[in-house]
Amino acid sequence: MSLADIAGRVPTRSLASPHRADFHILILITAGEGRHEIDFVTHPCRPSTLLWIRPGQAHRFHLPGSIEGRAVLFTADFPPDPGATGLTGRLATPRWDLAEPDLAAISITIDQIATERAAPADAMPVALLRHLLAVLLLRIDRLPTGDIHCGDTAVTDLFARFQAELERSYAITRSAEHYAARLGYTVKTLTRICVAATGHPAKHLIDARVILEAQRLLAYTDAPVADIGRRLGFTDPTNFGKFFNRHTSTTPGTFRDAQRR
Repeated sequence: MSLADIAGRVPTRSLASPHRADFHILILITAGEGRHEIDFVTHPCRPSTLLWIRPGQAHRFHLPGSIEGRAVLFTADFPPDPGATGLTGRLATPRWDLAEPDLAAISITIDQIATERAAPADAMPVALLRHLLAVLLLRIDRLPTGDIHCGDTAVTDLFARFQAELERSYAITRSAEHYAARLGYTVKTLTRICVAATGHPAKHLIDARVILEAQRLLAYTDAPVADIGRRLGFTDPTNFGKFFNRHTSTTPGTFRDAQRR
């Protein structure tokens, strides 16, 4: 669908406020200029900008803006081979400025998806849509990211396992020892893997994941700060406040107020 279609269905106030979805959103900007915020990082948008908002990420449009574009929305289980198309990984790149021929190839694939999606509901070629989406994701998967990258497959696989365990356990424990033990490695080895993959040690990534979830909950929910702290494993609201302040140089309440203004 087009961004104009989305704007016609969703109130402007909602688009401009932090919100999150449980599906993937790919947006290719085709005209105009504007900004889009993904997990509290503002990304400039211009023609040829591609954005990928993943399930659970907090995002919002900065309005007013003049951007136009096309959006592809899909659930994680729709592509035929999710494991091969960069669908997983919290640290995945959210934005690219496409150059030819990548822009042309991705635009054509989105056009093909739109054409097939326009078929009557009782005749919609679901299998074809799934494979066209796979083509689109594979094209995106080979775009340059600019991230730190280790060519060692064993290192990459272990870091992916760490990310998966982190998603399961970040609200339960912030102990690097726990994650190392779960993966069957020493903390030293886990830290080496994390530094090779991201430039940061394991403990930094663990704390950053907790902070990110705290920011998301503060921004898009009205849950009391103490409740958010408990959801993230803090039995004492004061300890949660100190942890948040240490990593963001602000308090949870001040952060929430800033997001609401």
